[in-house]
Amino acid sequence: MSADTYIDIAALQNAPLVTTPFPYVMVPGFVKAAAMNAIDADFPKVDLPGSFPLPTLKYGKAFQEFMEAIRGPEFEHAVEHKFGIDLSERPTMVTVRGQSRANDGKIHTDSRTKLITVLIYLNGKWEAPGGRLRLLRSSDDLNDMIAEVPPDEGTLLIFKNEPNAWHGFEAFEGPRKVIQLNWVTDD
Repeated sequence: MSADTYIDIAALQNAPLVTTPFPYVMVPGFVKAAAMNAIDADFPKVDLPGSFPLPTLKYGKAFQEFMEAIRGPEFEHAVEHKFGIDLSERPTMVTVRGQSRANDGKIHTDSRTKLITVLIYLNGKWEAPGGRLRLLRSSDDLNDMIAEVPPDEGTLLIFKNEPNAWHGFEAFEGPRKVIQLNWVTDD
């Protein structure tokens, strides 16, 4: 299967890059609707909260092909072009979450070893007020947001990890499926 079976590279290429206060791009419907059922059926069983490294999980063929698409050259080149960064020599790390605890989502920035953070949400239509990732202007006010990202089916968020790339979400407890891919400084 090719990457375009699962993801909409053109939608990423055409989405505006917001640069203030830190660079990010959001693409609703990045994961193609026609692929969602197969990906969902093959999603790893993650019954515990926390992030689990991809190699520690078992999953089906459609999920595997989806992972290959987001780790493939087309997606990497689109991210490089969008953010003006060379990722060709940078390793990636992929983690999967399936559950959220009530104490998840505290305001933070990512580890300095992460250069680019990619979040792909694989939930149905998100109705809950909590669990919506907020990109923030500061480290101490969850309501001082620049954008709110509903973890709806197929939504993509990419941001450049900078010292002021604050993010978090209001408490939510329950199923919350998200893939996180990071390009990191080294192995």
